[in-house]
Amino acid sequence: WLVIAVGLVRAYLAKGSYHSLYYSIEKPLKFFQTGALLEILHCALGIVPSSVVLTAFQVMSRVFLTWAVTHSVKEVQTEDSVLLFVVAWTITEIIRYSFYTFSLLNHLPYLIKWARYTLFIVLYPMGVSGELLTIYAALPFVRQSGLYSISLPNKYNFSFDYYTFLILVMISYIPIFPQLYFHMLRQRRKVLSHTEEHKKSE
Repeated sequence: WLVIAVGLVRAYLAKGSYHSLYYSIEKPLKFFQTGALLEILHCALGIVPSSVVLTAFQVMSRVFLTWAVTHSVKEVQTEDSVLLFVVAWTITEIIRYSFYTFSLLNHLPYLIKWARYTLFIVLYPMGVSGELLTIYAALPFVRQSGLYSISLPNKYNFSFDYYTFLILVMISYIPIFPQLYFHMLRQRRKVLSHTEEHKKSE
């Protein structure tokens, strides 16, 4: 994720504009975000003490955005909304992996802990907004091209409308996003209040 962050900064400095920066980090984004699928396996095996369901949803939604929307609908790759979720993901993951690394080393700076449980307040809505706006921008192109859609009649007697599916994906954010967001807020209160109490006792 640091590779992606550096790539974004270098591309911005070279172009002098934040538009269409996606192309400068397209390959590493696809590689690292797809690699995050291993996190689901780590949770399932108990290597990481996180919820399999929450981890699966977060990772799969990002992989879906990366491949099934941004990669598949070329027209949206120049949208500013893509940069919005890429920047949110990048900052979030750099903080998160720093948190894990220092925790494993038993030397976790308070600043990193604070950032892990505070910056999501802005970054999470920012990322979700970028994701939803990107899917919305893809809808006309998906409808026009019939991308990934299967129409009747066919030998399997099965139909699938990718355009409708994307709308359902957008609607699914309504019940799921608040649950994840408030879960993180509860975690923040729990972790940071515990840290403050620990400091006072010392």
